Amino acid sequence: MAWGEYPVEYNPKVHGPYDPARYYGKPDTKLSQVKLGELGSWLARRNKNPIAMVQAVSRAWWRWNHKFIFPRNAGLSGPIQVAVGSMLFFYVINYRRYKNHRFAKYH
Repeated sequence: MAWGEYPVEYNPKVHGPYDPARYYGKPDTKLSQVKLGELGSWLARRNKNPIAMVQAVSRAWWRWNHKFIFPRNAGLSGPIQVAVGSMLFFYVINYRRYKNHRFAKYH
């Protein structure tokens, strides 16, 4: 699969219009339904190719957009999630600077 092409598993006659948030491959057991003893074999079945990982992130992005951003009466939950996520990200990357001032006395 090259950039900008449909997945190999996608068949327009079977699946209808293309949805970027849907996985068109063979369905597998959900992670929430995997037993602890089967976890190793379930992880071994995952595709660990970097392209497959990028595709999974892209599907998650489209699912998030379809749920929180694209609806006609979308609320503030999507923008709030972006704001909280960016605050957490910048806190983590600046933690070294914050921990130096942890016990500073300003009086």
